[in-house]
Amino acid sequence: MAIHTALPIYKEAYELLKLATTITKNMPKDFKASVGGEIRALCVQSVLLIARANAAQDKAPHLATLLEQIHAVEILFRLAKDMRFISTGQYANAIQTTDAIGKQANGWRKSAVASAPVTSMPRQPCQRALI
Repeated sequence: MAIHTALPIYKEAYELLKLATTITKNMPKDFKASVGGEIRALCVQSVLLIARANAAQDKAPHLATLLEQIHAVEILFRLAKDMRFISTGQYANAIQTTDAIGKQANGWRKSAVASAPVTSMPRQPCQRALI
């Protein structure tokens, strides 16, 4: 297990958090707290999920939640772009970063599932239906 701060996916997620913080500070006041705050909160949670996945034996649930949160971040960035709270260039930078995180998380999840030890379930006695 590597130190989570040295992982490439952690570095990308932290860059997304910095980018989100920079982008959302220039949003209109009415939406800075709601849309911007939600984007920042999801980015913080994403960074924490990477640390949890790195420390966990079963990484898949943390990575599935991470992918869901990254998707939510993409939706909120798209809303911000469509409402013209952020520029197209800012949106492009954010989506490029979320794509990089998503690809790494999917690869990590597939690797974790493939290398997970197979646990055998205790066999239940077969009960036949009476006809």
